[in-house]
Amino acid sequence: MIRWNTDQAALREGLAQWGEALSAGHIEQDEQATFSWDKWKLIRETGILGLPFEERWGGLGQSLLTTMYLLEGLGENCRDSGLSFSVTTTMASTGVPLEKFGTDAQKDTYLRRICSGEMIGAHAITEAEGGSDAMAMTTRAVRDGDGFVLTGGKIFVSNGPVADVFVVYARTHPDGGPLGVTAFLVDRDTPGLTIGSPTKKMGLRTSPLSELYFDECRVPATQVLGRVGGGFIVLDHVMKREILFSFIVNAGEMRHRLDRCVDHAKSRRSFGRPIGSYQAVANKIVDTKIRLETARKWLYDTGERLAAGENVTVDLAIAKLVTSESNVATSLTAVQIFGGHGYMTEYGLEKDVRNAVAGTIYSGTSEIQYNRIASMLGLGK
Repeated sequence: MIRWNTDQAALREGLAQWGEALSAGHIEQDEQATFSWDKWKLIRETGILGLPFEERWGGLGQSLLTTMYLLEGLGENCRDSGLSFSVTTTMASTGVPLEKFGTDAQKDTYLRRICSGEMIGAHAITEAEGGSDAMAMTTRAVRDGDGFVLTGGKIFVSNGPVADVFVVYARTHPDGGPLGVTAFLVDRDTPGLTIGSPTKKMGLRTSPLSELYFDECRVPATQVLGRVGGGFIVLDHVMKREILFSFIVNAGEMRHRLDRCVDHAKSRRSFGRPIGSYQAVANKIVDTKIRLETARKWLYDTGERLAAGENVTVDLAIAKLVTSESNVATSLTAVQIFGGHGYMTEYGLEKDVRNAVAGTIYSGTSEIQYNRIASMLGLGK
């Protein structure tokens, strides 16, 4: 079991003090589907965006596990789940690959501003026909002199409407298989890049999402992230951290809901007794506690193994599957425990359900995680 030291606890307590300000107006902003620039300024002030990055690039130099611990605190204290999602998207999509694969010049230009929050990042992976099958991408990057020309399109780009820089994955060799994809840093104002209007969606509405279109979009060779043909190596590195960062936030959100349910079950009376005294209600809350602790253990144990350099392919799939499905289940439980009030928008619990569903889809659907685990067991061959 991981034991957090006093410095880590102090960092999390310090972040908790921002919770009320980061949560202000979250129900109304969800209804309006608006990204809050004022809240992003607060995020910048917290310093959370620089947590896992080296100090020489403006980061805080914290370990993977400490970063996760702080992000769990963000989930526990910030009720604007879309804002939290935009935070982890910026960190994982852009900051993480820059630190691992970026040149010093790229880090100086981009990573410093990712750490400070001056820049918002996004990555463009998914395409309309490919879905979760990244190998099926058709967006092309053709070498032309001292650069590449990108043609194609991407969908479901979180942070798309507000991002300053995109990590775009495009095919540089039509028959290269996994070695035929390259990652590029593409600035928002690059000629030939068109950013679609924000797309309406079920949940995480304060984290805007859009499509991207590349029409003879010329990108200098100096914008290649990693090496030509190494895009899937970059993506694999990114996705491991994206899952841990995003879903430990969900664990924090589950903890907040659990506390709300416990308090409500103690204070809400029905037929002369607290509803928590009824086994039917108590069992739902106990199930929520079990789901939360199971998810946390899988996430932190996986993070510990990843930091130690171990193979975590199956661990990540299980951690993602357990946490995303538990987040949906516990959000529905909370609505049920609060009854009619839980169904009303003013309590924010129906919003939790809508937000939670997204976690079963992004970063690889639940079905993909089952397939991955089955494959590692030698099934389906």
